Amino acid sequence: MLVDDQELVRTGFAMVLDSCDDLAVVAQAGDGEAALAELDRTEVDVVLMDVRMPRLDGIAATRRVVADHPGVRVLVLTTFDLDESVTEAIAAGASGFLLKDVSPQDLIGAVRTVHRGDSVVDPVSTRRLLRATRPLLTAPEPAAAEPSADALAALDELTPREREVLVLVGDGRSNAEIRADLVVSEATVKTHIGHLLAKTQSRDRVQLVALAFRAGLVS
Repeated sequence: MLVDDQELVRTGFAMVLDSCDDLAVVAQAGDGEAALAELDRTEVDVVLMDVRMPRLDGIAATRRVVADHPGVRVLVLTTFDLDESVTEAIAAGASGFLLKDVSPQDLIGAVRTVHRGDSVVDPVSTRRLLRATRPLLTAPEPAAAEPSADALAALDELTPREREVLVLVGDGRSNAEIRADLVVSEATVKTHIGHLLAKTQSRDRVQLVALAFRAGLVS
């Protein structure tokens, strides 16, 4: 589902996604309220959600989508990669963000990646966003992207190598960069990250970055 108050944006994205045999735009909405209503009657796997919209903005809408439809993944759309609202949306449970000027191929790849349960947020950008809005991680009200007490406690159960991988993830390294740093195969890196996700009960790489940041493993 495409959620954006600009019809031209929705039309362009729909043309790109509908051109793929394995993707289909099944619904569109011009604001968060309309999106929530549409989700009640349409089966959706991935939502591309604009941040700034009338009636109900993308942050509030994302929070409600994640709470009411846990199987739906949300990708936030923004104009600027350092938009504070994007970090708030990630804290609300979004799986990541895309710039609106994303290339057609990257848009297609992002939707496919999110659909299979991974995050499409560039780790360096994620770290930069988390640092730009650090108060979000220490707010009195827990945020969806903030690590839980159980996740923090699970750090003691990590192997030395898993902890090393977590530090590198938190420091913004890609899988390929971690592979080079540790002189291991990329499959091994993916295995370690899978173990990290399971042990810390993190939803995706975004939460791993937040966990490393919150635990003081990266500064």
